Amino acid sequence: MDKENPDSKRKAPRRKDDDRVILHFCVENSNPSLKTLPLGIKQKSILATCNYVARRHGVKKLMGIQEAKRLCPDLILADGEDLSPFRDVSKRIYSLLKSYSWNGRVERLGLDEVFLDVTDIIAYNLELLNHHNLENSWFCLSREDPEKGFEFDAREVKGCVYGEDESQQGDDGSKWRLLLGSHLAFYLRQEVESMGYTSACGIATNKLLAKLAGDKNKPRNQTTLLSSHSPIPFLNPLPLAKIPGVGSKTIHALKTLLQTESTELTVHDARTHPAVSPFALERLLCGSGGEKGIGQKIWLLLHGIDGSEVKPARDIPRQISIEDTYRGLTTLPQIRASLVQITGSLLRRMHVDLLDDSPSPSPVTTPSATSPPPTTVPTQKSGGGGGRRWMAQPKTLRLTTRPYFPPSEWDKVEYNTGRASKSVPLPRFIFDLKEDSEEIVERLVEGTLLPLFHTLNPDPKKWRVGLLNVCVTNMSGGGHEGGGGSDIVAAFQRQKEVGEIRAIAFADDQLLGDDDDDGDGSSEEPAEWVEDEDEQDGVRCQLCGCAIPVFAVEAHGRWHELEED
Repeated sequence: MDKENPDSKRKAPRRKDDDRVILHFCVENSNPSLKTLPLGIKQKSILATCNYVARRHGVKKLMGIQEAKRLCPDLILADGEDLSPFRDVSKRIYSLLKSYSWNGRVERLGLDEVFLDVTDIIAYNLELLNHHNLENSWFCLSREDPEKGFEFDAREVKGCVYGEDESQQGDDGSKWRLLLGSHLAFYLRQEVESMGYTSACGIATNKLLAKLAGDKNKPRNQTTLLSSHSPIPFLNPLPLAKIPGVGSKTIHALKTLLQTESTELTVHDARTHPAVSPFALERLLCGSGGEKGIGQKIWLLLHGIDGSEVKPARDIPRQISIEDTYRGLTTLPQIRASLVQITGSLLRRMHVDLLDDSPSPSPVTTPSATSPPPTTVPTQKSGGGGGRRWMAQPKTLRLTTRPYFPPSEWDKVEYNTGRASKSVPLPRFIFDLKEDSEEIVERLVEGTLLPLFHTLNPDPKKWRVGLLNVCVTNMSGGGHEGGGGSDIVAAFQRQKEVGEIRAIAFADDQLLGDDDDDGDGSSEEPAEWVEDEDEQDGVRCQLCGCAIPVFAVEAHGRWHELEED
């Protein structure tokens, strides 16, 4: 065992084989006149985002306009106060990609990122692959129409490749699945480009690795991560901040645990440090009211393991939020006026995204004083035909605030420093389409949002508001009959996901790798946990031989740690 390399002493977590093929797209405007110029989207005094030409000059999103112009005097600023055009483009691209999905698993992330789970279409085409004539292969895009598809050369992966080695030159199933995925990704990128936009794509076996692979060759290329059986070498040099799910609070806590002042911790730094383990991370990050299992989740991410599914496509957003930034609001009239403005924008977004103009299937009844307003009400259209109905209704209203920091302090504080949120049930009157929108906004601000603001900011002498965000979330309905049933299903799904994470973390399945960067999958020490054949829902601890239910693994591990102390 290498005494100088702490990685060689660590036991890697076990995982089940991941036979999925996940594509991650990140889209960018390809306007020829702006393509080679530094461009930023301005919202008040900050950049909402910027292109890669600007980033090469050191400009970053959420940076102040003055600082960005200092770093890049030629920076072109586009007005981003109204994001409607960006949202429209995002929906068009999302709809395009969704039209090629067989299983409906197409998940939009923000305005410019989309995940696709193409496992089924890849499996279908893998069966059709003629290994005796790979150079003249045909990719079938439809089960019903075999002529719908495209020609491709299956002798090589399309685009950039990471992790190609001798162990993957044979008939390895994962290699062939990812190879086919690379050609499908290239075809879809061409389709996006025909709409006037360029894109980058990552192809891998889970969402985490697909997103990180796609980041390697932005903005107009694609990367296939073939070394999916041992992604450790790929992950090692990456800054922790690049790992989705590892936020600034987690990084700050890890710096404290590792007792380091390093400005940029890498995945290798965190994973190989003797003080870092699933149990240590759980104690460090869970805290009172924290997410249970967060320690194991972060530990798995550091090893490239991500069991999260690509969410099924849906026309209803999971949440709608509007926010704005300010140069320090200090008085109640300023705060109230700002809340009215963004709440009005929020209500308009809700009407656009959540209302359906299809004819009402049933007569309308007038609500009583105690009953919620109907989901279908008459419209004001001439002729009196048809009606508008809510396709989904959010249940929760959340207000978020953040203090303002002058430019002189930006290098001393993180962007989300001081950010605080509070949620309450969304008042039902917001769904009454017969009431004037301005009156609804006034009622919501006076009766709900201002009291929330005072709760988050109780001392008026300290008011110096730099951000306000109003969000509605926790959608009910959304095309499901009996909205309560979908909530129960979601609860069981969350329970199942937690169980899978714990089972992956402690089950004795295929070894991920020994963390010595050679990817040979060997290990000199036995796993601490093995599956218990007699216990269908548990594991057996090799230290004491006890059969432990999955939900008690964490507590049992802590007991052993206390014994060692």
